[in-house]
Amino acid sequence: MTMVGARVIRKEDPNLITGRGQYTDDVQLVDTAAMVFVRSTEAHAKILSIDTSEAEAADGVLGVYTYADFAHLPGMEGMPGVERPILAHGTVHFVGDPVAVVLAESAYLAADAAESVFVEYEPLPIVTDPYEALADDAPIIMEGLPSNVMLDTPWTDDLAEVFDSAPHTASGRLWNNRVHPVPLETNQVLADWRRDKLTVWASVQNPHGYRNRLTDYFGISQNQCRVIQPDVGGGFGAKVQPFPELFLVPELSRRHGRPVKYVQTRSECFLLMFPGRDQWHDYEVAFDDEGTILGLRSKVLVDAGGYPDKYAFGMPTLTNWMSSGCYKIPAIAAGHTLVVTNKSPMSAYRGAGRPEAAYLIERVIDHVAYEVDLDPADVRMRNFIQPEDFPYKVAHAELWYDSGNYPAGLAKALEIVDYENLKAERDRRNADPSEKLMGIGFSTWTEIAAFGPRGSLEGFGNIASYESAQVKIQPDGTAIIETGASPHGQGTVTTLSQIAADALHMDFDDISVHYGDTDAVPMGIGTQGSRTAAIAGEATKRAATQVFENAKKVAAHLLEANPDDIEVVDGQFGVAGTPSKTVSWKEVGWAGLAPTQLPDDIAPGSLEVQIFHEPTGFTFPSGAYVCIVGIERDTGRVEIERFVAVDDCGTVINPLLAEGQVEGGIVQGIAQAMWEQMTYDENGQPLTATLMDYLFPSAADLPQIEEARENTPTPHNSMGAKGIGESGSIGATPAVVNAVVNALRQYGVVNVDPAITPQKVWKIINGNGSEG
Repeated sequence: MTMVGARVIRKEDPNLITGRGQYTDDVQLVDTAAMVFVRSTEAHAKILSIDTSEAEAADGVLGVYTYADFAHLPGMEGMPGVERPILAHGTVHFVGDPVAVVLAESAYLAADAAESVFVEYEPLPIVTDPYEALADDAPIIMEGLPSNVMLDTPWTDDLAEVFDSAPHTASGRLWNNRVHPVPLETNQVLADWRRDKLTVWASVQNPHGYRNRLTDYFGISQNQCRVIQPDVGGGFGAKVQPFPELFLVPELSRRHGRPVKYVQTRSECFLLMFPGRDQWHDYEVAFDDEGTILGLRSKVLVDAGGYPDKYAFGMPTLTNWMSSGCYKIPAIAAGHTLVVTNKSPMSAYRGAGRPEAAYLIERVIDHVAYEVDLDPADVRMRNFIQPEDFPYKVAHAELWYDSGNYPAGLAKALEIVDYENLKAERDRRNADPSEKLMGIGFSTWTEIAAFGPRGSLEGFGNIASYESAQVKIQPDGTAIIETGASPHGQGTVTTLSQIAADALHMDFDDISVHYGDTDAVPMGIGTQGSRTAAIAGEATKRAATQVFENAKKVAAHLLEANPDDIEVVDGQFGVAGTPSKTVSWKEVGWAGLAPTQLPDDIAPGSLEVQIFHEPTGFTFPSGAYVCIVGIERDTGRVEIERFVAVDDCGTVINPLLAEGQVEGGIVQGIAQAMWEQMTYDENGQPLTATLMDYLFPSAADLPQIEEARENTPTPHNSMGAKGIGESGSIGATPAVVNAVVNALRQYGVVNVDPAITPQKVWKIINGNGSEG
């Protein structure tokens, strides 16, 4: 039996589910001091003065620091000239902007002292609407710049000829609402800067990248800096970017000569951790009588919040790249503009630009279907890229889709839901005022994944885009894999063990996986962009395969046989046709490090191989999702009655883990459509900055997700794996919104922006809030 494809229970779980996981806050060092932020209460204001005297005199306080104390330190990575300072300098740009830090003997003393720091502000005009930020007379947020526009990428061709000659055109504006990551573990950092070395424990997704930034930032050598990533309680893309606490905590440790820890509170998390999405899409689509799309024009407006984060610049680019979705659209014009406002800085969040693209094109497809009075499923089938078209180049970018069978995926989804009978039920219910309204929504999506080709991640400050793996056979014949991937809930230890078990012909339980320690594992890029299975997995497979070939030579020497005749049966190396003569992995492992037991052409240590794998291209997972909603006519309450997901992630390493990834992503996507949304009042005060206000679903709010699978392996790695870490979050939101719009069609509605609250739906049903 091969392990790839087996439903193996996670190796990680026994520790995690019995409370034996070790997170950053679980690391206790003697004499550790605690750092707490003093945060801005204003969304946009000049800092006139900061009085720290009372806090400095408080019991247990070791120091209170403002920007002036760190003026020699550079800002965070971002747009040149407007980098975010390590603490607010002169002006605050959003509520929560850190203006000072307090260091004390305990977190409680630091928090109490922070309350006594008095900051005098001079309020400045506030902008929270990105369209208002574009106005000529808008208040300028980044002092010294002529406008709030940080990036403007116009169309290179307005496609006038296509649109002027098209039988039909339609247009609209969509909003991809601002949502916030809610990992179980918030941002946490512990630093211990000793005479000879800086050691940092941090809840991050890329420990090597953080180590490289730290050493550059402080001008120290990399052999004097170690970053350890303990267990991480979720990241969702929000623990990739550099943020001030990652640098302030080590700096304070250096100044005080003792360990310093920062543990973000949940309320702080809603102010300081990067939210995602917040894109507005203005689109125009040209199509014929049959619903065949002839051209698409879109302009994306991104609300980057109070500072333009480096990763935020990449989000609209990914959105534009993927704006044609699964469809053969011959002409596309895609541009984008990024502005700053007085909200928390926005950056990458699970999916990072691709959910926004899927939302745009899937809403556009339904709009076209309704304009020509055709079934949305038929319009999708008519416009799909066909299996024989791969590799397929999109019309507007140097982007080649690797593989897929979109018609088969949708056909399978339609069969599962029994679509014809489902439509009849919908029509019956919608005609009966005593029944709930019913809607059927589709999302047939694709995304770009496996960020590993050269150049794909270097622009975000990474040294490369490859991923590393080192496979080492121990003297007792067991194996250790060291990976540059940095898991935070994905089950990577299990996945890589399965891949290595097949390549090494070794028992799965004899394999361990190490990660997240820059002194112990090879240079890695970390976990982001659905890249681990496709890139770290392939690196593991290649390293393990080379180790196994060397192991066969060692075994052949021990057995006095030709390496070509060696086979492994039940974990024993033997000679084909001579079953009585075998050696075990333990004997081979021992011999691999014992010069007296090795042949002349094998050196000690040959059972240890390191690979840096750089793939030849991106992968493009896809899926066909169907959502069925019921809507209470009296209250506007929307219920997800069924959700069917057919995913294609190529070869599945572990179906159990793949299902978990898909379900988690779908829940995030449904939540964005139905409940989650960061909101601000006209003064820039966040209204949803706690879990009392930010509506987060529980299991009781969700349906049983029905999953099925298509399998079109990618040619870009030997396993055929495409990646599945973000899939559910990409496809789910448009399926839900399309279903709600479908249910509300009889009210003339063509669009409802998420989050779809009962109030919003009730107003539509009662005729005073139509979004038609």
